[in-house]
Amino acid sequence: MSDEIEHVIMKEIRSGRFLLIDGEPCRAVEIDVSAPGKHGSAKMRITGIGVFDGKKRTLLKPADAYVDVPIITKRRAQVVSVTGENAQLMDSETYEVFELPVPEELRGSVTAGISVELIETMGKKTITRTINE
Repeated sequence: MSDEIEHVIMKEIRSGRFLLIDGEPCRAVEIDVSAPGKHGSAKMRITGIGVFDGKKRTLLKPADAYVDVPIITKRRAQVVSVTGENAQLMDSETYEVFELPVPEELRGSVTAGISVELIETMGKKTITRTINE
């Protein structure tokens, strides 16, 4: 698992970047920085949305502290079939066939024969968007 995580200084995190909050990969959506005080350094509060569960999480650390950042792999896959809330997908590079749940916001647009983009990290995969070619 250590090869799927890198360490980055908090002040290098920007909105839209991925980071680990409470052990879950999240996309940073809001960043607040407080000014340094008389007895301490500047603090950063990063609010992130979980990539796999959609939950909102908050991380509060000094701006010069390190934070764990997951290494994200984006892949393409073709939808073979859709059954209920799950889609059977075939990876475009390895031709591996696997099944993933379709996110709620993509339920109407994921149909057999189209291509989708996947995010893979820490042994988990999720569908992020459809690709119109």
